[in-house]
Amino acid sequence: MTDAVSAASAATTTQASAAKATRPTGLASDFETFLKMLTAQARYQDPLEPLDSTEYASQLAQFSMVEQQVQGNDLLLAMQNQLGLSNMAAMSGWVGMEARVAAPGYFDGSSPVVVAPNPAAAADQVTMVVTDAEGTEVARINLPVSAEPYSWDGTDQEGNTLEPGSYAFTIESSRDGDVLLTDLAEVYTKVTETQMQGGDVVLITEGGSAILASTVTGLRDAPTET
Repeated sequence: MTDAVSAASAATTTQASAAKATRPTGLASDFETFLKMLTAQARYQDPLEPLDSTEYASQLAQFSMVEQQVQGNDLLLAMQNQLGLSNMAAMSGWVGMEARVAAPGYFDGSSPVVVAPNPAAAADQVTMVVTDAEGTEVARINLPVSAEPYSWDGTDQEGNTLEPGSYAFTIESSRDGDVLLTDLAEVYTKVTETQMQGGDVVLITEGGSAILASTVTGLRDAPTET
């Protein structure tokens, strides 16, 4: 019986090594490994001491459970992908519109960027810090303690018009000179494309930024160009 078990183990090891390069991962891998072991065990069993029927039935039941788990996992994955594609198709109507999201905004060189600050209620001073795509501060603007939208005209601290590109707007809420809260402001940014990344719908903005559709807090028609 020992020789038969050794032969079965050797055969299983040989088969597993041969399939290593193309073997799938996760539940599918466990399923194939289980199948190879069960087949080798049956092939190399001792004819004088065959497998106990109860044990064999138990192994077959385990085999069936693993198979159903693999198939169920594949079904869930297919449903998830299909749902993601449906969401992406539904959000394709967002292309060309402006989405409100906490992300850098795009300055095209002439049109202002609408920023939606949300300062701390306890603040007595609010400052908007503008940084470029490299993280360099280009402007620092005092704002009222209010959530009213602010139109940034694309100028730096000296009033010079900056180059087109992506700019981030950080809101500093202070009281008695101490900063209470630092938060990335929401902006309205134009959506140019929708994509699927994994199971998530991602929006590509005019400035090339990728944002999750689930993080969008507002949507509006883009202003008509004149």
